[in-house]
Amino acid sequence: MTLVAVSKTRPAALVAEALAAGQRDFGENYVQEALEKIEALAGRGATWHFIGHLQGNKAKDVARHFDWVHGVDRERIAELLSRGRPAGLPPLQVCVQVNISQEATKSGVAPGETLALARCVAALPGLALRGVMGMASPSGDDAAQRAEFGVLRGEFEALKAAGLDVDTLSMGMTHDFPAALSQGATMLRIGTAIFGERRIEEKTP
Repeated sequence: MTLVAVSKTRPAALVAEALAAGQRDFGENYVQEALEKIEALAGRGATWHFIGHLQGNKAKDVARHFDWVHGVDRERIAELLSRGRPAGLPPLQVCVQVNISQEATKSGVAPGETLALARCVAALPGLALRGVMGMASPSGDDAAQRAEFGVLRGEFEALKAAGLDVDTLSMGMTHDFPAALSQGATMLRIGTAIFGERRIEEKTP
C-alpha cells in the first residue's frame, strides 16, 4: 500500500515536515505551485504525483518534473507526456483515469473504454503504464462508493486479463478511503486527514 499525501495548496515547509517524518509520496495538481515545491525540496527524496486534470499546455512541465501522473484521460495527453519526458529520466509512471461515478464534472474515460487508452500508454516511449485511477462520487453513501470503486477494480482486472502489466489501483481519499480499501486499493490519495482542512483558496491549475 502506498500513501500519497496530497499537498496541493500546502506550503513547502509543511511538506518538508512530512518528509522529515518519513512520508515520501506527495500529490499535487496545480502545476506552477508544484514546480516551486519540487525545486525547493530537490534532493530530499520526495516522489511527486500529478493528480489533477492535466491541460495540454502543462504536459511538458509535468513530464519533466513529476514521477507519476494519475489523470491521463485521453491519447493526446499521453502523447504529449511521452514527447516531453527527458530521455535521461526513468519512465513516467502513469495511471489511466476512469470516470467511475460518471459525473459530467469529472475527467476520465468511461468504464469499458479503459483498455484502448491503456494500450496507447503502454506503447509510448518514456511512459510506464501502472494501472488505473478513479474518484467516487461525494455522496457519503458507503455502499455506493464501494460499488463505484468496484467498477474501477473491474477495469483494472480487465487490463490484467488483456495481458497488460499493471499493479496500481489508485483510489480513495480522506472521506472514502475505507470503501476504497475494501475494494483492493493499492494507493490512497489523502490530504485533509494528514494536513488538516485547507485554509487557502483553491486556485486554477
